[in-house]
Amino acid sequence: MRAIAISAAALVWICLLEASAFAQTGLRERLESILDDAGNLAPLRTVVVAHGGETVAERSYRGHSVSAPSNIKSASKVIVSAMVGIAIDKGLIQGVDQPVAALLGRYVPDEPDPRLREITIGHLLSMQAGLERTSGANYGRWVASRDWVRFVMTRPFVDEPGGSMLYSTGSTHLLSAILTQAGGKSTLALAREWFSGLDGFSIASWDRDPQGIYFGGNQMAMSPRSLLAFGEMYRQGGIAGNGKRVISEDWIGESWRVRTRSHFTQDGYGYGWFRRSIAGEDVFYAWGYGGQMLYIVPSVSLTVVMTSDENAPSGRTGHRDSLHDLLGRIIDAAKTSSLPPT
Repeated sequence: MRAIAISAAALVWICLLEASAFAQTGLRERLESILDDAGNLAPLRTVVVAHGGETVAERSYRGHSVSAPSNIKSASKVIVSAMVGIAIDKGLIQGVDQPVAALLGRYVPDEPDPRLREITIGHLLSMQAGLERTSGANYGRWVASRDWVRFVMTRPFVDEPGGSMLYSTGSTHLLSAILTQAGGKSTLALAREWFSGLDGFSIASWDRDPQGIYFGGNQMAMSPRSLLAFGEMYRQGGIAGNGKRVISEDWIGESWRVRTRSHFTQDGYGYGWFRRSIAGEDVFYAWGYGGQMLYIVPSVSLTVVMTSDENAPSGRTGHRDSLHDLLGRIIDAAKTSSLPPT
């Protein structure tokens, strides 16, 4: 019988593959118990976990499905943020320092506050426009208005542009209007074009304002699996699973860089992304009303999606904190897998 020669490098690779498979098997077993316990969180609907580029756990609760679209609420702000980055790379928008008023001239009120012309793309992304919020108590009045963009542009200033964080979905809606104008197509059409190389990504539905502009930062339906595909692309530096670049790595770094902090949680905030430490690791996350979460933990090669009841608050009820705790358990389980960051 002729011996088959195997190089030392090949033996090392085979050993690494076997070790990786063993580690992932152990992680799946640990996640089974964790996700069994998670079923006690009444608002929770789904959890999907990817580790090292591989989906290692999916769980649905109370009749919901990881493949069915659900309203991801404000978690959609990271989709809009990514689109702004792509538009800048394509030269459709000059950059984050470009003034907004010049792009939305017809919505600028007569005799505007001079500070309106100081608001930049970056201020909208980081929630530092300085304008009165259209979220919270002002949300209903805003979405009942005839012209959502003009309504935002006519809000009084309660801080200076570039000042403290004023979480306002109106800011990301202005970005949707800007993308529509700069791209020459609807924001939905641009998203489907620009993310076409991202396998599994799909926006099932998306509400529009009275002028037909897609709702920047809310009312977007995606399946948990689709949101996971988007998160995995970010975790891998803007590269899709097929090796195609979707967004620049520089933009991801800029999106994750803390520019301000939430008054409610003290978590850092970049361009649509929150940042906090969970289980001793840096976590970047998108948060939608009710508990629609996309978590990325680069240090342990982890991407996690959680969806919850979209009609119940998650902040003041403690549900959001319970989801953070659940992620902490998942992180601890992933740490024991011994897989290096990818």
